[in-house]
Formats: sequence, structure tokens, C-alpha cells
Amino acid sequence: MNGYATIALRLAGPLQSWGIRSQFNRRDTGLAPTKSGIVGLLAAAQGRRRVDPIDDLVELRLGVRVDDPGALLRDYHTVSDYREVPLLSAAVYPSGIQKSATKRTHLTERFYLQDAVFVAAVRGRRDVIGGLADALLHPAFPLALGRRSCPPAQPLLIRDGGREVLDEDIDVVLSALPWQLSPFRRDQVVARRPLGTVVRLATVFDAAADDGRAELLEDLPISFDPLTRRLGIRRVTRGWVEIPTGCPSTGAARGSSTPHDPFALLGG
Repeated sequence: MNGYATIALRLAGPLQSWGIRSQFNRRDTGLAPTKSGIVGLLAAAQGRRRVDPIDDLVELRLGVRVDDPGALLRDYHTVSDYREVPLLSAAVYPSGIQKSATKRTHLTERFYLQDAVFVAAVRGRRDVIGGLADALLHPAFPLALGRRSCPPAQPLLIRDGGREVLDEDIDVVLSALPWQLSPFRRDQVVARRPLGTVVRLATVFDAAADDGRAELLEDLPISFDPLTRRLGIRRVTRGWVEIPTGCPSTGAARGSSTPHDPFALLGG
């Protein structure tokens, strides 16, 4: 048994938001979980504060599989101070004190991924990965999918054959884990378009240093300290994996989806 291991996370919920270019009154989301977001989630599970070092978490390798891309949701609303005073401006005085704006209300746009499902595989030293698995089972702080307002719908840690800590590398894990859609959601997909025996899912991996195909993203967390928050450049490669759908080779007929019963989760 080598000195490295992998954990797999199921990232699913009503809303997710993985910001890359978010600034001021417009908060975008990436189309897949970011490394900065995953590192922040793992740090929160371990009870780290924003000012605590994260070097050991940044060194972890990350791979993400898009099981369901979800739908882009735009939230348009206003922001104001409950004390009915002018809001702060983005500008600062030479002393460093933030200026007050004349506006009492700001218009904002925030974007989310609605009903998306991802699998994230994280690999590193076995002692670090084992500690993270335990932290995800007993998190110190509430966990969120990119933003504090986006809690996960189910436990994050995926067990494969009863194992929480896996020996396989991240590419093997993402190629072997079953499709993570719920039976109800899978029936919805089948009702729109019949599926074959396999489905092709997009992937995003941390790239090797010598990979000439690598894409550059400003997504490598250096510090989460609110006063010195910084991101560096991350190299990623994109690809595809084929996963069994569990459907017959001819696909299911349109309109054959299972009726949705919200009380089924209660049992009885």
C-alpha cells in the first residue's frame, strides 16, 4: 500500500455557486466546482479559520466529473443596510478607510447552478486524506457548495465498496464510480431523450507540469484571509469519461418516468 490515497465527494444540492471572476455587485459561477471552493470546503470541515495556512490542502490533486450540469439561475435583487445608512463604496481614503457611497441601495446579480451534481476526487498523502475523510464525516463548521447559502443535499463522502479512503488514483476513481443522479432525476433525463448503456461525462483535472494542453485558470487559493485574499494560476486539463447509465441498450420510452413521491423519503 503506497503513501497516497483518494477520497470522492458527491457535490449535489438545490443550488451551488463556484465563483472565479466574482467581484462587487456581480457574482458569477463557474460551470464546475473550483479548486479554491473545494479547498475552502475541506478547510471548513477541519475547523480552520480564514487566516490559517492552507498549503497542505493546496498541494492536493483534484479531479471533477460533471454528472449533471444543472441549470444556470440568475438571482437579481437589491442590497441595503438595515440601519438605513449609505452603503460603503469600493473606494478608500489614503489612510485605507473605506469611503461611504451616496447610495442606500445597490442592485446585485448572483448566479447559481441549480440541481447540479458533481463528483470531486481529491488525492494526497494518506495521512492527510484520512484526516479529511474523518473531518467530512464530523465537520467542525457547516459545509457549503461554494457559498454559505448553498448547503449540500446529502452527505458529501462517497463510499465505494464500503471504503471511504480509496487507493486508486483520481482518474481511475472518476472512471469507476457509478453515475450519481438519483433514480427520479435519471428518469427525467430519459424522458427527454432515451439513453444508451453509457453516458459521456465531462471532467476537469489538475494538469501535470509538462502538459502542453493545459488551460490556465485563476483558481489556486493562496490565502483566504479577508485582508490578504489571493488566488494564483492553476493548470487544468479537460476530458471525458464514459459511465454506465443503468438503462437498457434501447433506452427507456418517453413518459415512463417514476411518479415523484416526496413522502417516500420518510419511509413507512
